[in-house]
Amino acid sequence: MSTPNTPAENPNATYFPTEEKNKILPGTLYLVATPIGNLADISERAVKTLREVDFIAAEDTRNSGKLLRILGIEKSLVSYFEHNKAEKGPQIADRLEAGESCALITDAGTPAISDPGEDLVALCAARGIRITSVPGACAAIDALTLSALPCRRFTFEGFLSANKNERRAALSELRDEKRTMIFHEAPHKLRATLDDMTVAFGEDRRISLCRELTKLNEDVMRVTLGEAVAHYREVEPRGEYVLVVEGCTAVREENFWQDMTVEEHVAFYMNGGMSKKDAVKACAKDRGVVKNEIYKQVLDQ
Repeated sequence: MSTPNTPAENPNATYFPTEEKNKILPGTLYLVATPIGNLADISERAVKTLREVDFIAAEDTRNSGKLLRILGIEKSLVSYFEHNKAEKGPQIADRLEAGESCALITDAGTPAISDPGEDLVALCAARGIRITSVPGACAAIDALTLSALPCRRFTFEGFLSANKNERRAALSELRDEKRTMIFHEAPHKLRATLDDMTVAFGEDRRISLCRELTKLNEDVMRVTLGEAVAHYREVEPRGEYVLVVEGCTAVREENFWQDMTVEEHVAFYMNGGMSKKDAVKACAKDRGVVKNEIYKQVLDQ
């Protein structure tokens, strides 16, 4: 009698639809998503992969070591993070080319999303090394689905720069973005980021502030940017945030600057957070002239 091999035939069995797909192959990099808070979110396939690969590359070996101990997995760990990726990336790729298999994991979520794993994937792809993904938790997608904002079209912006001018310039460039925007933010930077978003997008733009996703204290606040700024004047930000911001719904006239002087036009962009250099470039692009002409007019005043 044959062994039942589908959920309908044997609902109590562990079911891998394609055994070959779940077989750990030599010389392969596995991008393994790990829980972002709730340990129950790890998949059977992820556990199987972590258990069977030759070694694991981890953003933080201490955090990953705790996860592996909970799962009852003993495995060789290699540190791979932002400040050692230039050295460790080629070493990992060499081991893969020699026939070993490796699982890449981050502290939480999907590797290569706001993570140095992006560089390892690029390196392995350039060297013709097989790469496959073991999907799972992703904070950005989790937050998007909870935001109550349009999900059909979105853009992932990740972490904004800690540099004030660079952050404001990036937000100014997104002023007319029509897609829903997703950002990661740390609690100590949240107030400054919300202030800058309000300048760039306006107080009435909707935002969902998602924190401690999948954890016991998960919280989603759906408000306007103005309301968010007012709230966090009184409340201390705590936990890691995913900010989901409504896209631009207003239609700005193409020649909004038509009645502005060159100085006012440049000042408009600078007030939105751009550096003078970037503001001059934007002004020149709007007017269809070379930037040196704008510089000359500004400097002559």
